Amino acid sequence: MSEAVPAQVAGEVLCVGLTIQDIILRVPEIPTRPVKIYASERMAVGGGPAATASVAIARLGGKVSFAGRLGEDATGRALRDELRGEGVETQHLRLIPGHHSPSSVILVDQHGERLIVAYADPDLPRDASWFDPAGSHGAVLCDLSWPDGALKAYAEAAQRGIPRVLDADISRHPREDVEAIVSAADHVVFSRPGLATFSGTEEIAEGLKRAERPGHKLIGVTDGEAGIFWLADGEVRNMVPPAIRAVDTVGAGDAFHGALALALARSWPIERALAFSNAVAALKCSKPGGRAGLPTAEALKEFNPSFTLV
Repeated sequence: MSEAVPAQVAGEVLCVGLTIQDIILRVPEIPTRPVKIYASERMAVGGGPAATASVAIARLGGKVSFAGRLGEDATGRALRDELRGEGVETQHLRLIPGHHSPSSVILVDQHGERLIVAYADPDLPRDASWFDPAGSHGAVLCDLSWPDGALKAYAEAAQRGIPRVLDADISRHPREDVEAIVSAADHVVFSRPGLATFSGTEEIAEGLKRAERPGHKLIGVTDGEAGIFWLADGEVRNMVPPAIRAVDTVGAGDAFHGALALALARSWPIERALAFSNAVAALKCSKPGGRAGLPTAEALKEFNPSFTLV
């Protein structure tokens, strides 16, 4: 049975962070040594944790805007136009002259697993003085790519008492930047590599306990087919996603975080929000093409009618 959206929340989400051009190459297997191989398929599509999360939200019927930085080049303009075409508002997306837009090459094997090599201009200005995150958002979602923007958005969200979701993957920024963002968020979900890097341990329970900070309402980690692990009253809980045939896992974590932010913006209880996010991520894995495989509201309703978004 579906649940209605509370009247006081429009379901809007502000996503802050990285948008990047992904060149996705499908290969039989990911090489473990230097070698020349041929891809059977090529796809160029926008990526990046926060940007892909914003597209996931739009596909699911949510209202969403994206804030970030790009170079003022052909890639940057194409990425901006792609977001607009998906229904994402881009008034907070800035194209900066004299800089290159981020890009990556992603190898995807026959099992849907991937290897990502990403490039981001190290001289892209961190300054967020031009960014005004105020608005009628019901939640804010950030990744770790733009510390100044994330902290500014979280500060405004904290003043308004709305959820502050963090996609905590590995980061090229200094430890003190990552620590500040993790502490400023109140719903933190790491990738498995992100948690290991931040906590200094591969063990999930210990890692989550080390990563937890005062003010966190959710501290968790996604681990592929094993689903989401999170702390509840000091104990680790686990929720496994629906069983699907994985075709392409690119963008699954981004889909999870986008769905989580949307559910929290609509005031869903945390376990229902996590189940919803698991379902969205699983559906994404069942389709090829990274962002192109993100599910629509109609596909989700067919997959699980209890997650109908009114």
